[in-house]
Amino acid sequence: MRVWNIAKQIGQEEKADLFIIELSALLHDIADWKFNNGDETVGPTIARQMLEKYSVPTEIIDQVCEIILTMSFKGADIKTEMQTLEGKIVQDADRLDAIGAIGIARAFATGAKFNEIFHDPNISPEKYFSGKEYVLAKEKRDERSLIISTKNFCF
Repeated sequence: MRVWNIAKQIGQEEKADLFIIELSALLHDIADWKFNNGDETVGPTIARQMLEKYSVPTEIIDQVCEIILTMSFKGADIKTEMQTLEGKIVQDADRLDAIGAIGIARAFATGAKFNEIFHDPNISPEKYFSGKEYVLAKEKRDERSLIISTKNFCF
């Protein structure tokens, strides 16, 4: 809802298609790839099914699904160029939300869910050059965490 409100405000200022913006903002995290084994197609697939159920025109569904598919943040050096004004607006709204207080709280919660270390001065930040590289690195971290947690519980 926060992303939806921010996106509507920006969309009005930019005179963009508010219907596409609102649908995309409301559905952008419907099935986030991070919670679906890295599968980026789950969210757009579910969004398409929902929108088809309500007889939304195909050209609008296609635009909404494209926005959902391409807007996700996967690292500071990974370019995720949106092709439409509406996509740029929803992506900006999502990123503005992420740097606020709720976004910071979500970062803590997501890190805890994935058993990530919040900060360790001995670990340098990792940079990725593609979404695939990011996902592969996360899989390696998950394996490392499993080994570490297993060692902690085996005496």
